[in-house]
Amino acid sequence: MRTIETKVYTIDEHPYKSKCFEWIRDNWHDLNQHSVDEVINSLKALQSIIGGEFDYLISQVPDRGEYITFTDYDRDALCRLSADDLPLTGVCWDYDVIIGVREFNAERVLKSLHDDTEYIYSDEGLKELCDANEYEFDTEGNYIN
Repeated sequence: MRTIETKVYTIDEHPYKSKCFEWIRDNWHDLNQHSVDEVINSLKALQSIIGGEFDYLISQVPDRGEYITFTDYDRDALCRLSADDLPLTGVCWDYDVIIGVREFNAERVLKSLHDDTEYIYSDEGLKELCDANEYEFDTEGNYIN
């Protein structure tokens, strides 16, 4: 048996933060999946209020096949909703979903989601993630469990 010692750093202590960020980007591809799920929950909640049919294909990152469509819904019920009150699920995506459907502008919802993902994978967003979760990395920038 042998013992191997590894120097471990928090993101603030690491001499090469960019290596840590690179490791995260190469290995954790679903950091914003929770936002995709929240958008879907907001869309479903909206449909339960305004009725009609809706369909969607959305992703954390832009994809040519993405779409959100609502048809045969109660336009008056949609107009009565106060987007500022986040009345669907209580999360920020309610606002974008309500305004986006009102304006027949699914791109608004998708752009907001994609912008959020871009931030999460930015150096600043990844640093916040690492700080909040007290992640540790070895000298090469690899995440340590």
